[in-house]
Formats: sequence, structure tokens, C-alpha cells
Amino acid sequence: MSSLRQLSIKTEDHAPQKWSVSLKEDVFKRFISQGSPFVVRIFGEGSLFSPLLFGKFFDPSDAFPLWEFESGILLLSLRSSGKTSVDWFQSDHEYVLKAEIPGAWENNVQVYVDNGKVVEITGQWRQHRELNVKDWRCGNWWEYGYVRRLELPEDADWKNIEARLNSEKNIELRIPKKGPSCEEKNGSSNGERN
Repeated sequence: MSSLRQLSIKTEDHAPQKWSVSLKEDVFKRFISQGSPFVVRIFGEGSLFSPLLFGKFFDPSDAFPLWEFESGILLLSLRSSGKTSVDWFQSDHEYVLKAEIPGAWENNVQVYVDNGKVVEITGQWRQHRELNVKDWRCGNWWEYGYVRRLELPEDADWKNIEARLNSEKNIELRIPKKGPSCEEKNGSSNGERN
């Protein structure tokens, strides 16, 4: 049986320039063609952090509206060939994302909520050695770490997100949906309490 480790959800991030450098398709092709096993494992086919996860190139540092799509449809070819463990779905009460954290970098996985609108799963896979840059996320971030930014649906209760990592290096995000307002519960439409 796998053990679960609760991850803290960070809501304050003092790096205003993070993700300001976009990963372009031609840069990604050059980067991954270098053949580093670490790079291929993190950004390769089927990884949550791959720019090609959704069938077309999409910079993982740009927020993607994940829950507007069905994972079975978007990941059909990767699943049929057994190349991904990524899954997401929603129920009446929550949004869920499950994915493998590639490599040995599960110990530095961080989850941020950016202004209540975007959730980020990020981590560093290589030490940043440039002394004039304080945060690896502010430059060519893919050379040092990985990220997947996801738009939160309007009814997501971002203040109560839960993130867990199990011993098999799988992350699970659970985002509750906001419940009906007091007015809706009471059947009042004029804002007065009954």
C-alpha cells in the first residue's frame, strides 16, 4: 500500500516575473533533441509537464483550461499506447487531477494558487547556478524545472485545494466546487434572510 504525503498549497509567491519567458515550439524541439534522459523523462510524451500532452504544442507555463475537456478524448492516443498516467475528471462536488511526477524530483514538488484563478504544479530538477538571477522560474525555466499551469473553473473553491503525493510518485489534486450560496439554499432572491 502506498503512503500519502500532504503537500502544502502556497498562495503567496513573491516572483512577479515568473513564467515571463515562454517555451516556444522550436526551442522545445532543440532542447528535447539533446537526448538527456532527465529532460525526456520530465518533458517527454505523456508527462503532465510535456508541451505536447494535449496533442498540439502548448507551453505548460501558460494556463490551460483543463476541466473544459474530457481526458479520455484529449489523451486517447497516449492512453491507447500506454504512454500516460495523467487523468482528470470532475464530479458534482470536485475537480480532480492525477498524474505521475517523473524522475526523482517528487521531493521538491510545489503547488501554488495564483490569484485564485490558476493552480500551478512545479518543481526544480536542476540547480540554478546563475548568481544574478534569484529565481529559476524567471528565465529559461525549462532548463532548471518543470511546470503545468491550469485555469481554475469559476466554481472551484481554490481556498480548499488539497494536494497529495504518494510513494509511487503520483500527485493527486482535489479541488472542491463551491456550494450554492445562502440565498439559493433559502430560496430567497432578494438577498434577505428568511
